[in-house]
Amino acid sequence: MPAIHHFSRGFVLAGLLAAALSVLAMPAAGQSRGQPEDGLDDVLAASMAGEYALQSGRLDEAADWYLRAARAAADDPGLAERAARIALLANDDALAGEAIKLWKQRAPRSLAMRSAEATWLLRSGRERAARRELEAMLRDPEPEGWRHALAALGSGTRDPTASAKVLGRLIDAGAIPDQLQAWLAFGGLAQRFGELPLAERIVQEVVRRFPDEPRVALLRVSQQREAGDIEAARRTLAAIEDQALVSPELRLAIAAEYDNLGDPAAAARIMARGPQDERSYGLRASLLVKAGDKPALEQVYAELRSEAGTPDPGQRLLLGQLAEYLERYEDALEWYRSVPGGEQRRVAQLRATKVLHDLGRGQEAFAALRALQSDAAVNEDTRRDAYLLEAELHKEDGDAEAERDTFARGLAAYPDEGALLYARALMWERRDDIARAEADLRRILVAEPENVAALNALGYTLADRTTRYAEALELIDRARVAEPDNAAIIDSYGWVLYRLGRHEEALVELQRAWRLMRDPEVGAHVAEVLWVLGRRDEAREYFEKARELDPENRSLLRALRKTGADI
Repeated sequence: MPAIHHFSRGFVLAGLLAAALSVLAMPAAGQSRGQPEDGLDDVLAASMAGEYALQSGRLDEAADWYLRAARAAADDPGLAERAARIALLANDDALAGEAIKLWKQRAPRSLAMRSAEATWLLRSGRERAARRELEAMLRDPEPEGWRHALAALGSGTRDPTASAKVLGRLIDAGAIPDQLQAWLAFGGLAQRFGELPLAERIVQEVVRRFPDEPRVALLRVSQQREAGDIEAARRTLAAIEDQALVSPELRLAIAAEYDNLGDPAAAARIMARGPQDERSYGLRASLLVKAGDKPALEQVYAELRSEAGTPDPGQRLLLGQLAEYLERYEDALEWYRSVPGGEQRRVAQLRATKVLHDLGRGQEAFAALRALQSDAAVNEDTRRDAYLLEAELHKEDGDAEAERDTFARGLAAYPDEGALLYARALMWERRDDIARAEADLRRILVAEPENVAALNALGYTLADRTTRYAEALELIDRARVAEPDNAAIIDSYGWVLYRLGRHEEALVELQRAWRLMRDPEVGAHVAEVLWVLGRRDEAREYFEKARELDPENRSLLRALRKTGADI
Protein backbone atom coordinates (compact mmCIF):
# COMPACT_ATOMS: atom_id res chain seq x y z
CA MET A 1 0.00 0.00 0.00
CA PRO A 2 1.80 3.16 -1.13
CA ALA A 3 2.13 5.93 1.44
CA ILE A 4 1.56 9.45 0.11
CA HIS A 5 1.07 12.78 1.79
CA HIS A 6 -2.33 14.12 2.82
CA PHE A 7 -4.26 16.72 0.86
CA SER A 8 -7.75 18.13 1.19
CA ARG A 9 -9.71 20.73 -0.78
CA GLY A 10 -12.37 20.99 1.92
CA PHE A 11 -15.22 19.28 0.06
CA VAL A 12 -18.61 20.48 1.32
CA LEU A 13 -20.85 17.62 2.41
CA ALA A 14 -23.96 19.73 1.96
CA GLY A 15 -23.07 20.26 -1.69
CA LEU A 16 -22.59 16.53 -2.17
CA LEU A 17 -26.01 15.83 -0.70
CA ALA A 18 -27.66 18.45 -2.91
CA ALA A 19 -25.93 17.05 -5.96
CA ALA A 20 -27.02 13.55 -5.09
CA LEU A 21 -30.63 14.68 -4.80
CA SER A 22 -30.55 16.66 -8.03
CA VAL A 23 -29.00 13.88 -10.06
CA LEU A 24 -31.87 11.54 -9.24
CA ALA A 25 -34.15 13.66 -11.39
CA MET A 26 -31.83 13.59 -14.42
CA PRO A 27 -31.11 10.97 -17.08
CA ALA A 28 -27.82 9.11 -16.85
CA ALA A 29 -24.91 11.11 -18.22
CA GLY A 30 -23.80 8.21 -20.34
CA GLN A 31 -27.10 8.39 -22.29
CA SER A 32 -26.88 12.08 -23.10
CA ARG A 33 -23.95 12.73 -25.41
CA GLY A 34 -25.14 13.99 -28.78
CA GLN A 35 -28.81 14.16 -27.64
CA PRO A 36 -30.99 17.29 -27.18
CA GLU A 37 -30.56 18.84 -23.75
CA ASP A 38 -34.27 18.79 -22.85
CA GLY A 39 -34.62 20.37 -19.44
CA LEU A 40 -30.87 20.43 -18.88
CA ASP A 41 -30.36 24.18 -19.09
CA ASP A 42 -30.22 24.34 -15.32
CA VAL A 43 -26.57 25.29 -14.83
CA LEU A 44 -26.59 24.68 -11.11
CA ALA A 45 -28.10 21.21 -11.40
CA ALA A 46 -25.70 20.15 -14.14
CA SER A 47 -22.62 21.47 -12.35
CA MET A 48 -23.72 19.81 -9.11
CA ALA A 49 -24.22 16.54 -10.97
CA GLY A 50 -20.75 16.99 -12.41
CA GLU A 51 -19.29 17.48 -8.96
CA TYR A 52 -21.13 14.43 -7.67
CA ALA A 53 -19.73 12.32 -10.52
CA LEU A 54 -16.29 13.77 -9.89
CA GLN A 55 -16.40 12.92 -6.19
CA SER A 56 -17.52 9.41 -7.13
CA GLY A 57 -14.48 8.99 -9.37
CA ARG A 58 -16.50 8.85 -12.60
CA LEU A 59 -14.38 11.28 -14.58
CA ASP A 60 -16.02 10.70 -17.97
CA GLU A 61 -19.47 11.49 -16.53
CA ALA A 62 -18.10 14.49 -14.62
CA ALA A 63 -16.62 15.98 -17.79
CA ASP A 64 -19.91 15.42 -19.63
CA TRP A 65 -21.98 17.12 -16.93
CA TYR A 66 -19.61 20.07 -16.66
CA LEU A 67 -19.69 20.50 -20.41
CA ARG A 68 -23.49 20.63 -20.27
CA ALA A 69 -23.28 23.25 -17.55
CA ALA A 70 -20.81 25.23 -19.66
CA ARG A 71 -23.09 25.11 -22.69
CA ALA A 72 -25.99 26.40 -20.59
CA ALA A 73 -23.94 29.17 -18.94
CA ALA A 74 -22.81 31.29 -21.85
CA ASP A 75 -21.07 33.83 -19.62
CA ASP A 76 -19.08 31.39 -17.44
CA PRO A 77 -15.71 30.36 -18.90
CA GLY A 78 -14.80 28.68 -15.59
CA LEU A 79 -17.21 25.82 -16.24
CA ALA A 80 -15.73 25.24 -19.69
CA GLU A 81 -12.22 25.25 -18.22
CA ARG A 82 -13.24 22.73 -15.54
CA ALA A 83 -14.86 20.49 -18.15
CA ALA A 84 -11.71 20.66 -20.28
CA ARG A 85 -9.35 19.79 -17.45
CA ILE A 86 -11.49 16.86 -16.25
CA ALA A 87 -11.87 15.54 -19.81
CA LEU A 88 -8.10 15.65 -20.30
CA LEU A 89 -7.64 13.73 -17.06
CA ALA A 90 -10.26 11.21 -18.21
CA ASN A 91 -8.41 10.82 -21.54
CA ASP A 92 -11.59 11.79 -23.40
CA ASP A 93 -10.20 13.70 -26.38
CA ALA A 94 -13.58 14.43 -27.96
CA LEU A 95 -15.04 16.02 -24.84
CA ALA A 96 -11.81 17.88 -24.15
CA GLY A 97 -11.84 19.39 -27.64
CA GLU A 98 -15.41 20.62 -27.30
CA ALA A 99 -14.78 22.06 -23.83
CA ILE A 100 -11.60 23.85 -24.96
CA LYS A 101 -13.51 25.33 -27.90
CA LEU A 102 -16.10 26.79 -25.49
CA TRP A 103 -13.38 28.03 -23.17
CA LYS A 104 -11.67 29.84 -26.05
CA GLN A 105 -14.95 31.46 -27.10
CA ARG A 106 -15.67 32.81 -23.62
CA ALA A 107 -12.35 34.01 -22.23
CA PRO A 108 -9.25 35.85 -23.44
CA ARG A 109 -6.47 33.51 -24.52
CA SER A 110 -4.30 32.85 -21.50
CA LEU A 111 -1.19 30.75 -21.06
CA ALA A 112 -3.23 28.21 -19.07
CA MET A 113 -5.74 27.93 -21.92
CA ARG A 114 -3.02 27.60 -24.54
CA SER A 115 -1.26 24.95 -22.48
CA ALA A 116 -4.46 22.91 -22.21
CA GLU A 117 -5.05 23.25 -25.95
CA ALA A 118 -1.49 22.15 -26.73
CA THR A 119 -1.97 19.12 -24.48
CA TRP A 120 -5.17 18.23 -26.32
CA LEU A 121 -3.56 18.71 -29.73
CA LEU A 122 -0.70 16.39 -28.79
CA ARG A 123 -3.07 13.73 -27.50
CA SER A 124 -5.17 14.02 -30.65
CA GLY A 125 -2.13 13.34 -32.81
CA ARG A 126 -2.09 16.84 -34.31
CA GLU A 127 1.60 17.35 -33.71
CA ARG A 128 2.12 20.18 -36.20
CA ALA A 129 -0.63 22.33 -34.65
CA ALA A 130 0.62 21.45 -31.17
CA ARG A 131 4.15 22.46 -32.11
CA ARG A 132 2.93 25.85 -33.40
CA GLU A 133 1.14 26.51 -30.12
CA LEU A 134 4.08 25.36 -28.02
CA GLU A 135 6.48 27.53 -30.00
CA ALA A 136 4.22 30.54 -29.54
CA MET A 137 4.20 29.98 -25.77
CA LEU A 138 7.97 29.58 -25.69
CA ARG A 139 8.37 32.89 -27.53
CA ASP A 140 5.75 34.67 -25.43
CA PRO A 141 7.15 37.73 -23.61
CA GLU A 142 5.40 36.51 -20.45
CA PRO A 143 8.15 35.00 -18.22
CA GLU A 144 6.03 31.95 -17.38
CA GLY A 145 5.38 31.04 -21.01
CA TRP A 146 8.05 28.35 -21.21
CA ARG A 147 6.81 26.71 -18.02
CA HIS A 148 3.33 26.29 -19.50
CA ALA A 149 4.87 24.84 -22.66
CA LEU A 150 6.94 22.45 -20.55
CA ALA A 151 3.83 21.29 -18.67
CA ALA A 152 1.90 20.71 -21.90
CA LEU A 153 4.74 18.80 -23.52
CA GLY A 154 5.29 16.71 -20.39
CA SER A 155 1.67 15.63 -20.02
CA GLY A 156 0.34 15.93 -23.57
CA THR A 157 1.15 12.80 -25.49
CA ARG A 158 0.82 9.24 -24.22
CA ASP A 159 3.87 8.37 -26.33
CA PRO A 160 7.15 9.78 -24.91
CA THR A 161 8.85 9.20 -28.28
CA ALA A 162 6.36 11.51 -30.00
CA SER A 163 6.84 14.19 -27.33
CA ALA A 164 10.62 13.93 -27.71
CA LYS A 165 10.23 14.38 -31.47
CA VAL A 166 8.23 17.59 -30.91
CA LEU A 167 10.81 18.84 -28.41
CA GLY A 168 13.60 18.19 -30.90
CA ARG A 169 11.82 20.26 -33.54
CA LEU A 170 11.28 23.09 -31.06
CA ILE A 171 15.03 23.10 -30.44
CA ASP A 172 15.63 23.11 -34.22
CA ALA A 173 13.40 26.19 -34.47
CA GLY A 174 15.42 27.99 -31.80
CA ALA A 175 12.28 28.32 -29.67
CA ILE A 176 13.73 27.49 -26.25
CA PRO A 177 14.35 30.81 -24.46
CA ASP A 178 17.92 31.76 -23.67
CA GLN A 179 17.52 31.03 -19.96
CA LEU A 180 19.53 28.42 -18.12
CA GLN A 181 16.56 27.31 -16.00
CA ALA A 182 14.47 26.66 -19.11
CA TRP A 183 17.19 24.62 -20.82
CA LEU A 184 17.80 22.59 -17.67
CA ALA A 185 14.06 21.89 -17.34
CA PHE A 186 13.71 20.70 -20.95
CA GLY A 187 16.88 18.64 -20.55
CA GLY A 188 15.34 16.95 -17.53
CA LEU A 189 12.16 16.33 -19.54
CA ALA A 190 14.16 14.62 -22.30
CA GLN A 191 15.73 12.35 -19.66
CA ARG A 192 12.31 11.46 -18.25
CA PHE A 193 11.21 10.55 -21.78
CA GLY A 194 14.14 8.14 -21.85
CA GLU A 195 15.48 9.89 -24.96
CA LEU A 196 19.18 9.96 -24.10
CA PRO A 197 20.44 11.24 -27.51
CA LEU A 198 18.07 14.21 -27.21
CA ALA A 199 19.17 14.80 -23.61
CA GLU A 200 22.82 14.75 -24.74
CA ARG A 201 22.01 17.22 -27.51
CA ILE A 202 20.45 19.57 -24.97
CA VAL A 203 23.45 19.20 -22.67
CA GLN A 204 25.80 20.15 -25.50
CA GLU A 205 23.70 23.17 -26.34
CA VAL A 206 23.61 24.26 -22.71
CA VAL A 207 27.39 23.91 -22.43
CA ARG A 208 27.77 26.09 -25.52
CA ARG A 209 25.40 28.76 -24.19
CA PHE A 210 26.43 28.73 -20.53
CA PRO A 211 30.03 27.44 -20.43
CA ASP A 212 30.88 28.60 -16.90
CA GLU A 213 27.71 27.49 -15.14
CA PRO A 214 28.24 24.53 -12.72
CA ARG A 215 24.58 23.49 -12.95
CA VAL A 216 25.28 22.54 -16.55
CA ALA A 217 27.78 19.98 -15.31
CA LEU A 218 25.14 18.65 -12.93
CA LEU A 219 22.79 18.15 -15.86
CA ARG A 220 25.54 16.24 -17.65
CA VAL A 221 26.07 14.07 -14.55
CA SER A 222 22.38 13.25 -14.47
CA GLN A 223 22.42 12.39 -18.18
CA GLN A 224 25.51 10.19 -17.78
CA ARG A 225 23.96 8.42 -14.81
CA GLU A 226 20.76 7.71 -16.76
CA ALA A 227 22.88 6.31 -19.58
CA GLY A 228 24.62 3.98 -17.14
CA ASP A 229 28.05 5.61 -17.54
CA ILE A 230 28.78 5.88 -13.81
CA GLU A 231 32.53 6.44 -14.19
CA ALA A 232 32.00 9.37 -16.54
CA ALA A 233 29.47 10.83 -14.10
CA ARG A 234 32.02 10.55 -11.30
CA ARG A 235 34.68 12.31 -13.36
CA THR A 236 32.29 15.14 -14.19
CA LEU A 237 31.39 15.56 -10.52
CA ALA A 238 35.00 15.48 -9.41
CA ALA A 239 35.76 18.36 -11.78
CA ILE A 240 33.23 20.65 -10.08
CA GLU A 241 33.67 19.67 -6.43
CA ASP A 242 35.23 23.05 -5.58
CA GLN A 243 31.94 24.68 -6.61
CA ALA A 244 30.52 23.28 -3.37
CA LEU A 245 32.19 26.22 -1.65
CA VAL A 246 30.35 28.75 -3.82
CA SER A 247 26.94 28.34 -2.21
CA PRO A 248 25.02 25.97 0.09
CA GLU A 249 22.65 25.20 -2.80
CA LEU A 250 25.45 23.99 -5.08
CA ARG A 251 27.00 22.01 -2.26
CA LEU A 252 23.69 20.26 -1.70
CA ALA A 253 23.18 19.61 -5.43
CA ILE A 254 26.64 18.05 -5.85
CA ALA A 255 26.15 15.92 -2.75
CA ALA A 256 22.75 14.79 -4.05
CA GLU A 257 24.29 13.60 -7.31
CA TYR A 258 26.92 11.58 -5.45
CA ASP A 259 24.12 10.04 -3.41
CA ASN A 260 22.21 9.27 -6.63
CA LEU A 261 25.32 7.47 -7.85
CA GLY A 262 25.13 5.20 -4.82
CA ASP A 263 28.01 6.88 -2.96
CA PRO A 264 26.57 8.46 0.21
CA ALA A 265 30.05 8.62 1.77
CA ALA A 266 31.22 10.94 -1.03
CA ALA A 267 28.03 12.96 -0.62
CA ALA A 268 28.79 13.37 3.09
CA ARG A 269 32.35 14.45 2.24
CA ILE A 270 30.95 17.21 0.01
CA MET A 271 28.54 18.34 2.74
CA ALA A 272 31.52 18.65 5.12
CA ARG A 273 33.05 21.35 2.92
CA GLY A 274 32.46 24.96 3.87
CA PRO A 275 30.61 26.46 6.85
CA GLN A 276 28.51 24.03 8.87
CA ASP A 277 25.09 24.55 10.39
CA GLU A 278 22.37 22.38 11.87
CA ARG A 279 21.09 21.41 8.43
CA SER A 280 24.48 20.40 7.01
CA TYR A 281 25.35 18.43 10.14
CA GLY A 282 22.03 16.62 9.91
CA LEU A 283 22.49 15.77 6.23
CA ARG A 284 26.05 14.57 6.82
CA ALA A 285 24.81 12.33 9.60
CA SER A 286 21.99 10.81 7.56
CA LEU A 287 24.33 10.16 4.61
CA LEU A 288 26.93 8.53 6.82
CA VAL A 289 24.27 6.35 8.41
CA LYS A 290 23.26 5.31 4.90
CA ALA A 291 26.91 4.56 4.11
CA GLY A 292 27.37 2.64 7.38
CA ASP A 293 30.46 4.72 8.19
CA LYS A 294 30.53 4.81 11.99
CA PRO A 295 34.04 6.31 12.33
CA ALA A 296 33.00 9.30 10.22
CA LEU A 297 29.79 9.57 12.26
CA GLU A 298 31.86 9.69 15.42
CA GLN A 299 33.79 12.59 13.93
CA VAL A 300 30.59 14.53 13.16
CA TYR A 301 29.35 13.79 16.67
CA ALA A 302 32.59 15.12 18.18
CA GLU A 303 32.46 18.28 16.02
CA LEU A 304 28.90 19.03 17.00
CA ARG A 305 29.41 18.20 20.67
CA SER A 306 32.29 20.67 20.90
CA GLU A 307 29.85 23.44 19.93
CA ALA A 308 27.09 22.41 22.33
CA GLY A 309 27.86 24.86 25.12
CA THR A 310 24.51 26.60 24.88
CA PRO A 311 21.16 24.82 25.27
CA ASP A 312 20.20 25.13 21.60
CA PRO A 313 17.17 22.84 21.10
CA GLY A 314 17.92 21.86 17.50
CA GLN A 315 21.57 21.13 18.20
CA ARG A 316 20.82 19.00 21.24
CA LEU A 317 18.14 17.08 19.37
CA LEU A 318 20.62 16.37 16.58
CA LEU A 319 23.25 15.25 19.08
CA GLY A 320 20.71 12.85 20.55
CA GLN A 321 19.95 11.48 17.09
CA LEU A 322 23.65 11.06 16.30
CA ALA A 323 24.26 9.27 19.59
CA GLU A 324 21.28 7.04 18.82
CA TYR A 325 22.70 6.22 15.36
CA LEU A 326 25.99 5.35 17.02
CA GLU A 327 24.16 3.11 19.51
CA ARG A 328 25.42 5.27 22.37
CA TYR A 329 22.01 5.03 23.91
CA GLU A 330 22.77 6.42 27.36
CA ASP A 331 24.29 9.54 25.75
CA ALA A 332 21.31 9.82 23.44
CA LEU A 333 18.94 9.64 26.38
CA GLU A 334 20.84 12.41 28.15
CA TRP A 335 20.81 14.67 25.10
CA TYR A 336 17.10 14.11 24.46
CA ARG A 337 16.22 14.88 28.06
CA SER A 338 18.26 18.10 27.90
CA VAL A 339 16.32 19.61 24.96
CA PRO A 340 14.79 22.71 26.56
CA GLY A 341 11.60 23.33 24.60
CA GLY A 342 9.77 24.02 21.36
CA GLU A 343 8.94 21.53 18.62
CA GLN A 344 12.34 19.91 19.19
CA ARG A 345 11.31 19.09 22.75
CA ARG A 346 8.23 17.25 21.44
CA VAL A 347 10.35 15.12 19.10
CA ALA A 348 12.95 14.51 21.80
CA GLN A 349 10.35 13.23 24.26
CA LEU A 350 9.21 10.61 21.77
CA ARG A 351 12.74 9.67 20.67
CA ALA A 352 13.73 9.16 24.30
CA THR A 353 11.12 6.41 24.64
CA LYS A 354 12.48 4.72 21.50
CA VAL A 355 15.97 4.79 23.05
CA LEU A 356 14.65 3.21 26.24
CA HIS A 357 13.17 0.44 24.12
CA ASP A 358 16.48 -0.05 22.29
CA LEU A 359 18.23 -0.27 25.68
CA GLY A 360 16.04 -3.24 26.51
CA ARG A 361 14.03 -1.20 28.99
CA GLY A 362 10.75 -1.90 27.24
CA GLN A 363 8.49 -1.61 30.26
CA GLU A 364 9.98 1.78 31.08
CA ALA A 365 9.55 2.91 27.46
CA PHE A 366 5.89 1.88 27.32
CA ALA A 367 5.24 3.49 30.70
CA ALA A 368 6.75 6.75 29.43
CA LEU A 369 4.61 6.63 26.30
CA ARG A 370 1.45 6.02 28.31
CA ALA A 371 2.37 8.90 30.59
CA LEU A 372 2.57 11.16 27.53
CA GLN A 373 -0.74 9.82 26.26
CA SER A 374 -2.51 10.77 29.51
CA ASP A 375 -0.72 14.08 30.22
CA ALA A 376 -3.17 16.93 29.61
CA ALA A 377 -0.27 19.41 29.61
CA VAL A 378 1.24 17.77 26.52
CA ASN A 379 -0.02 19.01 23.15
CA GLU A 380 -2.46 16.87 21.20
CA ASP A 381 -0.04 15.97 18.40
CA THR A 382 2.46 14.55 20.89
CA ARG A 383 -0.21 12.52 22.65
CA ARG A 384 -1.46 11.10 19.34
CA ASP A 385 2.08 10.35 18.15
CA ALA A 386 2.76 8.54 21.42
CA TYR A 387 0.09 6.00 20.42
CA LEU A 388 1.60 5.67 16.93
CA LEU A 389 5.09 5.10 18.33
CA GLU A 390 3.86 2.60 20.92
CA ALA A 391 2.17 0.60 18.18
CA GLU A 392 5.36 0.70 16.12
CA LEU A 393 7.44 -0.58 19.04
CA HIS A 394 4.99 -3.45 19.65
CA LYS A 395 5.29 -4.26 15.93
CA GLU A 396 9.09 -4.41 16.31
CA ASP A 397 8.61 -6.77 19.25
CA GLY A 398 6.34 -9.00 17.17
CA ASP A 399 3.54 -8.46 19.70
CA ALA A 400 0.51 -8.33 17.39
CA GLU A 401 -2.04 -8.25 20.21
CA ALA A 402 -0.35 -5.32 21.95
CA GLU A 403 -0.08 -3.42 18.65
CA ARG A 404 -3.78 -3.87 18.01
CA ASP A 405 -4.63 -2.88 21.59
CA THR A 406 -2.59 0.31 21.28
CA PHE A 407 -4.54 1.38 18.21
CA ALA A 408 -7.79 0.59 20.00
CA ARG A 409 -6.80 2.79 22.98
CA GLY A 410 -5.60 5.56 20.69
CA LEU A 411 -8.85 5.62 18.73
CA ALA A 412 -10.84 5.55 21.95
CA ALA A 413 -8.98 8.71 22.99
CA TYR A 414 -9.07 10.25 19.49
CA PRO A 415 -12.09 8.87 17.64
CA ASP A 416 -11.76 8.99 13.85
CA GLU A 417 -8.20 10.40 14.04
CA GLY A 418 -6.91 10.02 10.49
CA ALA A 419 -3.27 9.23 11.27
CA LEU A 420 -4.24 6.46 13.70
CA LEU A 421 -6.80 4.99 11.31
CA TYR A 422 -4.33 5.08 8.42
CA ALA A 423 -1.61 3.37 10.46
CA ARG A 424 -4.05 0.71 11.65
CA ALA A 425 -5.21 0.15 8.06
CA LEU A 426 -1.59 -0.54 7.12
CA MET A 427 -1.42 -3.02 10.00
CA TRP A 428 -4.56 -4.85 8.80
CA GLU A 429 -3.27 -4.93 5.21
CA ARG A 430 0.05 -6.33 6.40
CA ARG A 431 -1.89 -9.09 8.17
CA ASP A 432 -4.00 -9.75 5.03
CA ASP A 433 -7.18 -8.59 6.80
CA ILE A 434 -8.36 -6.55 3.83
CA ALA A 435 -11.93 -6.05 5.11
CA ARG A 436 -10.71 -4.28 8.24
CA ALA A 437 -8.13 -2.25 6.30
CA GLU A 438 -10.91 -1.08 4.01
CA ALA A 439 -13.17 -0.23 6.96
CA ASP A 440 -10.53 2.03 8.53
CA LEU A 441 -9.74 3.80 5.27
CA ARG A 442 -13.45 4.37 4.66
CA ARG A 443 -13.76 5.89 8.15
CA ILE A 444 -11.13 8.43 7.14
CA LEU A 445 -13.07 9.22 3.97
CA VAL A 446 -16.30 9.79 5.89
CA ALA A 447 -14.60 12.63 7.78
CA GLU A 448 -12.37 13.76 4.88
CA PRO A 449 -13.97 12.77 1.56
CA GLU A 450 -11.00 14.14 -0.39
CA ASN A 451 -8.16 12.76 1.72
CA VAL A 452 -5.83 11.81 -1.13
CA ALA A 453 -3.71 9.40 0.94
CA ALA A 454 -6.79 7.42 1.95
CA LEU A 455 -8.32 7.50 -1.54
CA ASN A 456 -5.13 6.22 -3.11
CA ALA A 457 -4.47 3.62 -0.40
CA LEU A 458 -7.99 2.22 -0.58
CA GLY A 459 -8.06 2.23 -4.37
CA TYR A 460 -4.69 0.52 -4.58
CA THR A 461 -5.64 -2.06 -1.94
CA LEU A 462 -8.85 -2.97 -3.77
CA ALA A 463 -6.94 -3.23 -7.05
CA ASP A 464 -4.08 -5.25 -5.57
CA ARG A 465 -5.86 -7.49 -3.08
CA THR A 466 -9.41 -7.92 -4.42
CA THR A 467 -11.21 -8.19 -7.76
CA ARG A 468 -13.23 -4.97 -7.23
CA TYR A 469 -11.35 -3.21 -9.99
CA ALA A 470 -14.06 -0.80 -11.16
CA GLU A 471 -14.52 0.50 -7.62
CA ALA A 472 -10.75 0.78 -7.22
CA LEU A 473 -10.52 2.83 -10.42
CA GLU A 474 -13.14 5.29 -9.19
CA LEU A 475 -11.25 5.86 -5.94
CA ILE A 476 -7.92 6.30 -7.69
CA ASP A 477 -9.47 8.67 -10.23
CA ARG A 478 -10.69 10.85 -7.35
CA ALA A 479 -7.11 11.02 -6.10
CA ARG A 480 -5.86 11.80 -9.63
CA VAL A 481 -8.16 14.82 -9.83
CA ALA A 482 -6.48 16.33 -6.77
CA GLU A 483 -2.88 15.39 -7.62
CA PRO A 484 -2.56 14.35 -11.28
CA ASP A 485 1.26 14.33 -11.20
CA ASN A 486 1.72 12.39 -7.95
CA ALA A 487 3.91 9.40 -8.80
CA ALA A 488 2.32 7.12 -6.19
CA ILE A 489 -1.14 7.82 -7.59
CA ILE A 490 0.05 7.32 -11.17
CA ASP A 491 1.45 3.94 -10.07
CA SER A 492 -1.90 3.00 -8.52
CA TYR A 493 -3.68 4.08 -11.70
CA GLY A 494 -1.37 1.98 -13.86
CA TRP A 495 -1.78 -0.99 -11.56
CA VAL A 496 -5.57 -0.95 -11.66
CA LEU A 497 -5.45 -0.64 -15.48
CA TYR A 498 -3.26 -3.75 -15.50
CA ARG A 499 -5.71 -5.61 -13.27
CA LEU A 500 -8.50 -4.58 -15.65
CA GLY A 501 -6.58 -6.24 -18.49
CA ARG A 502 -5.62 -2.96 -20.17
CA HIS A 503 -1.95 -3.94 -20.30
CA GLU A 504 -0.56 -1.49 -22.86
CA GLU A 505 -2.26 1.49 -21.17
CA ALA A 506 -1.02 0.24 -17.82
CA LEU A 507 2.56 0.06 -19.02
CA VAL A 508 2.49 3.71 -20.18
CA GLU A 509 1.30 4.90 -16.77
CA LEU A 510 3.60 2.65 -14.74
CA GLN A 511 6.65 3.68 -16.73
CA ARG A 512 5.66 7.31 -16.20
CA ALA A 513 5.48 6.64 -12.44
CA TRP A 514 8.91 4.99 -12.58
CA ARG A 515 10.40 8.03 -14.35
CA LEU A 516 9.04 10.22 -11.56
CA MET A 517 9.87 7.95 -8.61
CA ARG A 518 12.43 5.14 -8.53
CA ASP A 519 10.61 2.92 -6.07
CA PRO A 520 10.93 -0.89 -5.77
CA GLU A 521 7.17 -1.39 -5.79
CA VAL A 522 6.77 0.67 -8.96
CA GLY A 523 9.67 -1.20 -10.57
CA ALA A 524 8.05 -4.53 -9.71
CA HIS A 525 4.77 -3.37 -11.26
CA VAL A 526 6.49 -2.34 -14.51
CA ALA A 527 8.33 -5.66 -14.59
CA GLU A 528 5.19 -7.75 -14.11
CA VAL A 529 3.33 -5.98 -16.89
CA LEU A 530 6.29 -6.36 -19.25
CA TRP A 531 6.44 -10.06 -18.35
CA VAL A 532 2.75 -10.56 -19.17
CA LEU A 533 3.26 -8.72 -22.47
CA GLY A 534 5.99 -11.22 -23.35
CA ARG A 535 8.85 -8.73 -23.05
CA ARG A 536 10.78 -10.97 -20.66
CA ASP A 537 14.29 -9.47 -20.99
CA GLU A 538 12.99 -5.95 -20.26
CA ALA A 539 11.00 -7.34 -17.34
CA ARG A 540 14.12 -8.90 -15.82
CA GLU A 541 15.90 -5.55 -16.05
CA TYR A 542 13.16 -3.86 -14.02
CA PHE A 543 13.04 -6.72 -11.52
CA GLU A 544 16.78 -6.30 -11.02
CA LYS A 545 16.44 -2.53 -10.55
CA ALA A 546 13.69 -3.07 -7.99
CA ARG A 547 15.78 -5.66 -6.13
CA GLU A 548 18.73 -3.26 -5.98
CA LEU A 549 16.47 -0.74 -4.24
CA ASP A 550 14.91 -3.19 -1.75
CA PRO A 551 15.35 -6.96 -2.11
CA GLU A 552 12.71 -7.63 0.58
CA ASN A 553 9.95 -5.47 -0.90
CA ARG A 554 6.67 -7.38 -0.57
CA SER A 555 5.33 -6.37 -3.99
CA LEU A 556 8.60 -7.39 -5.63
CA LEU A 557 8.61 -10.80 -3.94
CA ARG A 558 4.96 -11.41 -4.88
CA ALA A 559 5.64 -10.45 -8.52
CA LEU A 560 8.67 -12.74 -8.70
CA ARG A 561 6.64 -15.66 -7.32
CA LYS A 562 3.76 -14.94 -9.67
CA THR A 563 5.85 -14.67 -12.83
CA GLY A 564 8.52 -17.21 -11.94
CA ALA A 565 11.11 -14.78 -13.26
CA ASP A 566 14.69 -15.83 -12.65
CA ILE A 567 16.95 -12.91 -11.80
